[in-house]
Amino acid sequence: MASEVLWYLIPREGAYPWEPAGRRPVDLGYLRRLAGAVDSLGFSGALLATDLHDVWPLGSALSASTSTRFRPLLAVHPGLISPTLLAKMALTFDTLFGGRLRFNVVNGSTRTLREYGLNVEHDERYALSAEYWSIVKRLTAGEVFDHQGNYYDLTDAGGSFGDLKPVQSPHVPLWFGGSSEPGIEMAAQHMDVYLTWAEPPAQLKEKLDRVRERAARHGRTLRFGLRLHLIVRDSEDEAWAAADRLLDVTSEATYARQLRDRSGEDGVGWQRQFRQHGGRVPARARELERHPNLWPGMSLFRPGPGTAVVGSTAQVIERLKEYEDLGVDTFILSGNPLLEEAYRVGETILPALGVPAPS
Repeated sequence: MASEVLWYLIPREGAYPWEPAGRRPVDLGYLRRLAGAVDSLGFSGALLATDLHDVWPLGSALSASTSTRFRPLLAVHPGLISPTLLAKMALTFDTLFGGRLRFNVVNGSTRTLREYGLNVEHDERYALSAEYWSIVKRLTAGEVFDHQGNYYDLTDAGGSFGDLKPVQSPHVPLWFGGSSEPGIEMAAQHMDVYLTWAEPPAQLKEKLDRVRERAARHGRTLRFGLRLHLIVRDSEDEAWAAADRLLDVTSEATYARQLRDRSGEDGVGWQRQFRQHGGRVPARARELERHPNLWPGMSLFRPGPGTAVVGSTAQVIERLKEYEDLGVDTFILSGNPLLEEAYRVGETILPALGVPAPS
């Protein structure tokens, strides 16, 4: 039984939003409608990813229009603002919205972070991140302290927060995904939920076992979460036909741009994902099926996690339960369009995962 099932919420919405023809207009009213659907269907919140809008104003606007059941998972890059300021923002958010905040720790890529003036290579990003989040954890736990490290020199950190006290205990939860050795080590030491993209179960089991072993060395245990896309229909044939349509409506320019833009990625997770298809665009989606109902083709035309479970309702449930057997207790799901598929998944998949219907 899943502990939590979250949805995905970004302003790039539509049947195939990576193409102009597949994108629908989105404004604040639409996003509130989407968040309201996620809230009413029984999801325990949504991942607000780094996309067109900054997650702080978006998360605040949606939290103001939803119940306390809707817990936003905000994607945040460490190092772009002071850890003390981030902690104050987090405590403010929790005070205003009833302790709902979670952080999705995003280490990003060297190329992306240079746009913001942060020039650190792959392994150093993790060293910076470990120090940054250790500070944020202490501050959101209510500590006041001095700190001298490799990246931050703080005096009386948290001393000016006054009556701004923690709402969550022991601190604002940290969720994180990283497949490299430095990433796994950082997760083992500092994170609360280890996130991963979907892979064939045998391959994923090896990674999760490494994370468990590393965390045990530090006397810690972690929860495991899985981020994946769903193409679920009444029948298997209908689901694969929907995947075929995504290939057909995607332009050659989009395929070329996605492969070009991602060719310089230094993230191990992306490299593991790319190896599932090698950049080859198949004539039919099922040519890339690497495990029953597991399709890595989404990464051919969209950034980020690019593996989908494609199948009938029963098959999708079977695959998700297969991941549960590996120790995954948290899912971050998505489908296009986000609004309509939230209803489909909420009404067919969530009950099978043991998610109680909202009262």
